[in-house]
Amino acid sequence: MTVSRIAARVHRIKPSPSSAAADRANELRRAGHSIINLVVGEPDFDTPSHIRQAACAAIEAGHTRYTQNAGTPELRQAIVDKLKRENGLDYTPAQIVVTNGAKSAIYNAFSATLGAGDEVLIPAPYWVSYPDMVLACEGEPVTLACDEDHHFKLTADQLRAAITPRTRWLLLNSPSNPTGAVYHADELRALADVLLDYPDVLVMTDDIYEHIRYDDRPATHILAVEPALKDRVLVINGVSKSYAMTGWRIGYGAGPADLITAMATLQSQSTSNACSVSQAAAVAALTGDQAFIAQSRAVYRQRRDRCLALINAIEGLSCLPPEGAFYLYVNCAGVLGKRTPQGQVLESDSDFILYLLESQGVAVIPGSAYGLAPFFRMSTASAIETLETGCQRIAAAVAALV
Repeated sequence: MTVSRIAARVHRIKPSPSSAAADRANELRRAGHSIINLVVGEPDFDTPSHIRQAACAAIEAGHTRYTQNAGTPELRQAIVDKLKRENGLDYTPAQIVVTNGAKSAIYNAFSATLGAGDEVLIPAPYWVSYPDMVLACEGEPVTLACDEDHHFKLTADQLRAAITPRTRWLLLNSPSNPTGAVYHADELRALADVLLDYPDVLVMTDDIYEHIRYDDRPATHILAVEPALKDRVLVINGVSKSYAMTGWRIGYGAGPADLITAMATLQSQSTSNACSVSQAAAVAALTGDQAFIAQSRAVYRQRRDRCLALINAIEGLSCLPPEGAFYLYVNCAGVLGKRTPQGQVLESDSDFILYLLESQGVAVIPGSAYGLAPFFRMSTASAIETLETGCQRIAAAVAALV
């Protein structure tokens, strides 16, 4: 009998559905098909010029060597100042670790804290990587379905009912990928009241979309609502979405010193420090002119509003207005059970998105990949002309169903 050379924990996980969908769309494009790719979740803007210039200056100054493992002192201080200025949170540089993207911070935190069978509570719909990162660290993802009637947000009653003696983490993502749901102060207060009764449960807040918000309410963090949770909350963030810096790969974690030290130790034996030039650029992003944030948010809002109008005009599809991020999470229950022109019955959201791709060349991701069906996620981080064409093709595909 041949023994597998691949560890069992790797067999527990699957490739990212969003990456797979993007790869398939690109494959069809290379084959000559006209593809509208509404899959990838990254800004389509260039990184602001003053940030790019800071990177060039760092190169010319010779700042191209290893940095401190947890990040340069300048960047960790810039993060401390940002968290105080924007979120009302007090940290020291020793409570900050800079990582190779926010995804790395999340993975390192799970790797540093999860034992076999430890549970992580993940509200669904969720970012596709959360459950698999938990599985890769030998934990058990526990998904909590947050339905459309509750605007895809976790309730206090759901949280209390889900906590067990094995619960290690609660993961909150606001604004959410894929739904754009935003937790407000009263909702965070209700969740915090539950958490106060369970002092062993850690809380991870993925705040990567915090600046892409469309309501007029002030941004609120669970730690600002309940400071008593500070010794067990890990704040995850980065510069990728707010400053159009996805390829620069700078994320960070802020939290209790023992957890940050453990995450940094893991990093020292895996990736080591984040790119020195990217760290210099991130300092410029956090400390420099912030006009780009408001300018890009206005464009995202225009795109959201236009796509909402077009999608909600299609019989069989519907979508709640997202309060943040740059996605629509579209309910497609109304088209299930119908037949394509080729006679196939659409039985699931996966069937529908494959039909969109093959018949109209529109690439989106099924809601089943995010833990809640029947929906699909479409990114609105593209030129409005591209989005309009995509929505028109979706309408044509639906109109052809019988």
